[in-house]
Amino acid sequence: MSLNTAPREIIAATRKVIALQLGAGVLIAAAFFAVKGEGEALSAFYGGLIGVIIAFLLGRGVVRAAVAAGQDHKRSMLILYVGAVQRFVLVLVLFGVGLKGLNLAFLPMIAGFAGAQLAYLANARRGR
Repeated sequence: MSLNTAPREIIAATRKVIALQLGAGVLIAAAFFAVKGEGEALSAFYGGLIGVIIAFLLGRGVVRAAVAAGQDHKRSMLILYVGAVQRFVLVLVLFGVGLKGLNLAFLPMIAGFAGAQLAYLANARRGR
């Protein structure tokens, strides 16, 4: 992967991961819908969307870091570190919004998020 093609390859990989995560979120939401009903299904889907948002932001940050690496390696690392902190804080905020602001159910939301993260991990392991 050269620096010229790196952003395109990263964007393509991110799209694939997001599609897998959305699929996992929909499957988990469907399972909760079948067993518990609409409210829990919505909670599960929201949790899955949190994972999708985080994957999108990670992909965007890696593209920015790859582009910056051509000029300044320190700036590239800073982009990755700041992005990690932003994603961590955003996950906490989105869970807080889901639990307190939207009154979503905890367990289905965690299950949806975990499913999205497992889809990310499965894709990463397959790419080795």
